[in-house]
Amino acid sequence: MKREIVTKLAPKAIGPYSQGIRSSGGTIFASGQIPIDPATGELVAGGIAEQTERVLENLKAVLEADECSLEDVVKTTVYLKNIDDFAAMNTVYAKYFPSCPPARVCVEVARLPKDALIEIDCIAFEGHNFSY
Repeated sequence: MKREIVTKLAPKAIGPYSQGIRSSGGTIFASGQIPIDPATGELVAGGIAEQTERVLENLKAVLEADECSLEDVVKTTVYLKNIDDFAAMNTVYAKYFPSCPPARVCVEVARLPKDALIEIDCIAFEGHNFSY
């Protein structure tokens, strides 16, 4: 079983995909977000820091639309147009995941939609606060 996640607080899907999907068992799959301002539909101005912040705000909005948060994220994939932006991206990224950051993959790619500098997708698990 799965359920689509939809919010106006993140850019709407521009193709045959969902902003996010919740599967049975509490796993949330958020589609890759690029730095589109959902209010304007335009790429945000600025460099990698501004774009990283917008991407993470978009992911946060998708998760919150399903009563989750970035605290529930267990895995991200970061796609950078230029791997030289890694340190600057990482500085912003760290602010969004201050404790127990998720597992992550970061790769350089040839091109992203709208010539964005970054795209991030994630997997979250509601109820990740288990005790061992």
